[in-house]
Amino acid sequence: MNIGIDASRAARPERTGTENYSLHLIRALLDLDSPHRFRLYFNRQPAANLFPPSPQADLRVIPFPRLWTHVRLAWEMLLHPPDVLFVPAHVLPLIHPRSVATIHDLGYRHFPEAHTRSARLYLEWGTRYSARASRLVIADSRATRDDLVSMYGVPECRIRVAYPGICPGLAPVSDSAVIDRVRGKYGISRPYLLYVGTLQPRKNLLRLMDAFAALPEQYVLVLAGKKGWLYSDILSRAEALGVGRRVIFTGYVPDEDLPALLSGAEVFVFPSLYEGFGLPVLEAMACGAPVVCSDTSSLPEVAGDAALLVSPTDTAALAAAMNQVLTDGDLRQRLVLRGREQAAKFTWQRCAQTVLEVLEEAAV
Repeated sequence: MNIGIDASRAARPERTGTENYSLHLIRALLDLDSPHRFRLYFNRQPAANLFPPSPQADLRVIPFPRLWTHVRLAWEMLLHPPDVLFVPAHVLPLIHPRSVATIHDLGYRHFPEAHTRSARLYLEWGTRYSARASRLVIADSRATRDDLVSMYGVPECRIRVAYPGICPGLAPVSDSAVIDRVRGKYGISRPYLLYVGTLQPRKNLLRLMDAFAALPEQYVLVLAGKKGWLYSDILSRAEALGVGRRVIFTGYVPDEDLPALLSGAEVFVFPSLYEGFGLPVLEAMACGAPVVCSDTSSLPEVAGDAALLVSPTDTAALAAAMNQVLTDGDLRQRLVLRGREQAAKFTWQRCAQTVLEVLEEAAV
């Protein structure tokens, strides 16, 4: 059959969570041994090496200035519909054939104050629409599946859970020269704790700042990620606590720097209030960083027994957990070993195989 995929998010130059999900999942789908053909839709010309050449893949670039999904992609679906359309990282177009959409999380429902009003309204409409219009829905985790059932009334029989994977190239960097080069690039001269992700309220970084202020002064905190909504509040909190000089904002970190940055961290800390999956936790584990993360939403599914889990609203517990990992060598070693085993369970090949089966089911 002909499988259409909205690949527009995968082509963005600076990808974060959902964009990376789209990219790696599409690559894995193209790599499967299947009889199907894939048509990838882009709103801009993708980079030449974005996807490996495949006789099963047809790239369709259909630029449009505004409302690309609901006007241009919808028009394409009307004129040349595939047998099934897959939207991995956005909403379904208003006109579409039999379709499947991935819904990553409903964090805006749990913590509406962590989003702008316009973003919250769009997420509410887009998620509700995609959940109802899709023949089948893919959820990143059981937590997201349960939210779809309880908050939007989506029948559980229409939801399939497909855990995302981690990039096969992610592994501990043992070459100290490589780690030192990356540390130098971002001005990291002392032992550091690391957070990776967009800098926005849902990530609970103000409480992380409060907890970090209680740690010994020999450590710095590295916040690696794009500046999001209310980013200035994080800066203000750091200055107010007197730790501004011990907090390093790297901005967006390209893929080639991430393994060394993770490998060099004393602790990877991820105190998010809500996650549909929490891929950075697995990426840190794959690179040998001991992990402290929240005990909410999907994160217990992802971390298993390979991380210290704490309530994201308990600042004292977060500080104690980070300090415990910094000072207890035996605990660090256990977390590192368990983390590598846990990360190895999540592969894009496994995710792609599940997604392909869902697409085949939806096309019937």
